Amino acid sequence: MISCFIYYRVAPQDWQEAEALVRAMQARLACRTGIAGRLLKKRDDPGLWMEVYDSISRSMAFETKLTQVEAELDVTMFMDGPRHREVFDADPCPAIAS
Repeated sequence: MISCFIYYRVAPQDWQEAEALVRAMQARLACRTGIAGRLLKKRDDPGLWMEVYDSISRSMAFETKLTQVEAELDVTMFMDGPRHREVFDADPCPAIAS
């Protein structure tokens, strides 16, 4: 299983429109993949947002659908810079021999 984290900046004047668009994108993505995303905003820097997608078993299929939905809804139109995508493996690390 993997988790996908996407972080980016949104200018204050665009927060309302950007949030509506990101939530619409997440709803569409959930319909197509079954994976519901969460939208987080940094406590001391509310212009820094992060989308979190957990428990992804088919990472390539999910990332393909994510890219498609991002393009369909042009989610970058309200972003102040690029979207940074990071993917983490949730599998446990192998045991270290002592």
